[in-house]
Amino acid sequence: MKNKAILLVEDNPSDVKLTMRALAQNQITNELIVAEDGREALDYLFGMNQYAGRDVRDLPAVVLLDLKLPMIDGLEVLKEIRASKITSLLPVVILTSSGQEVDLIASYKMGANSYIRKPVDFSRFAEAVRNLGLYWLLLNEPPPPQ
Repeated sequence: MKNKAILLVEDNPSDVKLTMRALAQNQITNELIVAEDGREALDYLFGMNQYAGRDVRDLPAVVLLDLKLPMIDGLEVLKEIRASKITSLLPVVILTSSGQEVDLIASYKMGANSYIRKPVDFSRFAEAVRNLGLYWLLLNEPPPPQ
């Protein structure tokens, strides 16, 4: 069985590079699909626009979702993911620099599986990514396709 992809929804190129570096450092070899805004993430998941024709049943293992995004913000993306039968059970980890309690509460109320605040220090960030990979890619038993 091939490794499932990881969908990273992140508009900051530096954070994308840090995530890629942390994945490589921890030998996490799953394909990384990067969506630079909320619209692109939804297009990917639902096979629209540039992703038209993509098999929407081939979901990523996990979505790493930033909250502060252009076009459509992370909470709206999460709402759309949970509203669709195809993606309603898809694991979504909020990976954000926001430490605001209102964001934390809203994320969980809308169905986030986890909320992780991005560490500023790379070594701590790499450790967070390693733990994410271990849990969501190796230990977690995903739901069957809908």
